[in-house]
Amino acid sequence: MLRFLLELLPSLLIGFWAGGRHETLSTRLATPLVRFGVPISVMGLLLKGGLSGDMLRAAGFAWLAMALVLVGASRLPGFAELVSPTLRLGSCTGNTAYFGVPLALAFLPDEALPISIGYDLGATLLTWSLGPLLIGAQVTGSQRLRGLLSSIAASPATRGLIGALLVQATPWAALVTDALWWPSRVVIVLALMVLGMRLGSIHSKGITSAARPLPLLRPLVAKLLLYPFFLLLLASLLRFEPLMVQAVALQGAAPTAISLLLITESVGADQERAAGLVFWSTLLALFTAPVWGVLLRSQF
Repeated sequence: MLRFLLELLPSLLIGFWAGGRHETLSTRLATPLVRFGVPISVMGLLLKGGLSGDMLRAAGFAWLAMALVLVGASRLPGFAELVSPTLRLGSCTGNTAYFGVPLALAFLPDEALPISIGYDLGATLLTWSLGPLLIGAQVTGSQRLRGLLSSIAASPATRGLIGALLVQATPWAALVTDALWWPSRVVIVLALMVLGMRLGSIHSKGITSAARPLPLLRPLVAKLLLYPFFLLLLASLLRFEPLMVQAVALQGAAPTAISLLLITESVGADQERAAGLVFWSTLLALFTAPVWGVLLRSQF
């Protein structure tokens, strides 16, 4: 737990401080980081952990779990707030790339990285393909297909996966794997700083009444407590291997993804609650996610 906090907190705090003073800094840094840095990081992590069929299973599992939540979460007793598409999506889409991967590195062996990245890939594709449709965008079937294909092509996880497959087919795979390991970790630190900048920017603009923690209490409970437990239960029912159960449940403990805020901004709907859910879930996950990591590691 201490290792996880030591890796995350300094980067997040530096980013939070910088983002509060320069509101557009995160946007300027995020573009090159997502375009170049994150694919290199994903490629290095995949090569280090080893590519396997578990990655595809994790991606499919992410689709299944999120689809079940999107269909049934609003029917849970006491969770009527989840009738909102924004809050329902926010209760199951996690910041797995920036938060979940460091979580996996801190609490699980390297072999869990492909599973974690596979889950991230599946969750990212589902979020960007269905998110705009659920929250407010009116698009045709052809536009929906183009949007899905564009999301797949633009995803840093996809680019990193392609790069890892190409490198693995060469005789220099071991050399490249060793060379990319530390740059991959550096990119994660930079990504956490960008996340902190985004949170600092949200805080500097002021937290509206709709984005305060009390109105968002049930979605926060659903994301940080109920969703990881749901993934743990579902993966166990599907008889996944212990490491895979640990990996997918731990990814579920990640806070709400910034992509939710980007989607609401792009469609012009529910930005305040999305910003509040991202902000508060990230702060709370600094405490809840390590607890999940310790519990999962001790149970398997």
